Amino acid sequence: MKSVPYAPPIGSLIYAMVATRPNIGHVVEVVSRFMHNLGRSHSNVVKSVFRYLVGTQDLRILFGPNKNPSVFGYTDSDFSCYVDSPKSTIGYYFKFNNGAISWKSKLQ
Repeated sequence: MKSVPYAPPIGSLIYAMVATRPNIGHVVEVVSRFMHNLGRSHSNVVKSVFRYLVGTQDLRILFGPNKNPSVFGYTDSDFSCYVDSPKSTIGYYFKFNNGAISWKSKLQ
């Protein structure tokens, strides 16, 4: 697997995640952990994410007119769900008129 380029596709996924696609944040964070210990399953996941992006490229986040503007926030945590790490994951997501305005997922 050493001959398979892995860092450039991960970099592209990180750019897409930060710029326009927050919904791939978790999977990008997970596959980024294996930059120096790549396995075939990691490479397959990266290919699957690219196929997902191509298949959903026409979807958009829309901020439509609304007579009653609203802001909603969601938060969640998962304590030690990873077998390979004793760390917890926390995250939040805020939306304004059904459009994402802020989000974060972080490994503690």
